[in-house]
Amino acid sequence: MGTPPFMQFRSRLVAKEPMLGTFIKSPVTHGIEILGSVGFDFVVVDQEHAAFDRVTIDALILAGRAAGIAVLVRVPGGEARDILPVLDCGAQGVLVPHVGTPALASGIVAEARYQGGRRGFTNSSRAGGYGTLGFQAHVAAGDAHAAVVAMIEDLCALEVLDDIAAVQGLDAFFIGRGDLSIALGADSPGAPAVVNATERIAAAARRAGKAICAHVDRADSPDVAWLRGLGVTAFIVSSEQGLMRRAATQTLLQFREANKAPSR
Repeated sequence: MGTPPFMQFRSRLVAKEPMLGTFIKSPVTHGIEILGSVGFDFVVVDQEHAAFDRVTIDALILAGRAAGIAVLVRVPGGEARDILPVLDCGAQGVLVPHVGTPALASGIVAEARYQGGRRGFTNSSRAGGYGTLGFQAHVAAGDAHAAVVAMIEDLCALEVLDDIAAVQGLDAFFIGRGDLSIALGADSPGAPAVVNATERIAAAARRAGKAICAHVDRADSPDVAWLRGLGVTAFIVSSEQGLMRRAATQTLLQFREANKAPSR
């Protein structure tokens, strides 16, 4: 039996294959099931900014497996208590916010890896097949399939980009243009200072051979072509709430147009 498609997320990420995902903000499974059924490559459960506890995240990861879609988690921090639980639940990786130094980057890699790291061992979780995988098989699978993505969104990170990118085991940069805009005092991610920072981050990732992820509001945004040119291959488009709002707004406008009173 081959590796299920959703378990191939990390290998596809590091191979820089184009992939489409979205953030998950709602603590219910249905959005993930729908997104998997239509063919999205991955979702990112936003534990940093939305209402998720461990039990809910566990259910969302199970929904992803049922729908054949990779589930990552944007964890609230880079400590073991943030990273270990979601990996034990079977997440295909973590996005870690505010990775501003090489030491922080090394720390999050260590928390996500068994060999050469300090991930706490258990194979009795979903990730270990509830004991189905033996000791070495689970260690190997855990290290092979857990993607580690550092969110670069702080001014201090801009001064040590090459050092962060050089950390072994770090798979990708996520360019956090929102927080960078705030940090730079810019009024939007399109401001020249943010554009410059984005280009610097992408260049450092390319020099180190790292994959690059970015968020855009819409798949037809002009930023997509620009970011793709910088080397971004994993795009997180909006969120399931944003996609629903956009579709609902479009449906409402279509309904109103279809039900206009005929002109006399």
